[in-house]
Amino acid sequence: MNLTHPLAGLRIVVTRPREQAAELARRIEALGGKSIVFPLLEITPLPDQRPLQAAIARLHEFQLAIFISPNAARLGMQAILAAGKLPASVRVASVGPGTSKVLHGLGVREVLAPQLQFDSEALLALPELQEVKGWRVAIFRGESGRELLGDTLQARGASVEYVACYQRGKPQQDVSPLLVNLPDAITASSSEALGYMGEMLGEAGKKKFANVPLFVPHERIAQSAKTLGWRNIIATAGADDGLLAGLVTWADQQRS
Repeated sequence: MNLTHPLAGLRIVVTRPREQAAELARRIEALGGKSIVFPLLEITPLPDQRPLQAAIARLHEFQLAIFISPNAARLGMQAILAAGKLPASVRVASVGPGTSKVLHGLGVREVLAPQLQFDSEALLALPELQEVKGWRVAIFRGESGRELLGDTLQARGASVEYVACYQRGKPQQDVSPLLVNLPDAITASSSEALGYMGEMLGEAGKKKFANVPLFVPHERIAQSAKTLGWRNIIATAGADDGLLAGLVTWADQQRS
């Protein structure tokens, strides 16, 4: 194994939204790999900002603000700061280190977040979120998403309000270069993004891609990938660190 450049010679596709792809791509390159940034989701601000601004104007009434993704943290906190500042009485939580990093970068000092597994289930398991009866909770997210977090907090007695701060869409991409020259591996952090890739590839393309190693940071995404026809799926630990560790281990096994 090349200890300095364990991913040397490997072409690895990064499918995250363009705003989030740069750091993972940079770290792949630092390990000797060739990163191919191919965003499968496009993140844009909501065309009508009034509902978001109205929710932010009432944020001082809430005890907890949860940000469910780096995009929610970036666009949600930017809107909060544009309106003034985060009320001191509001505690902030996130589902993982990527989201927490964005929040810290925007001036939030203390962020409640899980440390081992990075999803709604892990956040809900934290001791701080067991007794929330009477709390008002704002969940900053895209226009839609899983309801588990809100449903569970409501079952525990909290009043929950979803605050949409961005919309997701399918970018216009030309997948033909990837079909002509198959990559060595693909990373994907969203079931929705994998669905878009399947649409782009078509049936013939999906068969060609089915055995390309697909690295995903959550078992839920792995199950979605399986349903979509992927055959060589490698579930890793969460966030960039987990994906990179999985890639390095796999690359070492291939060379062995």
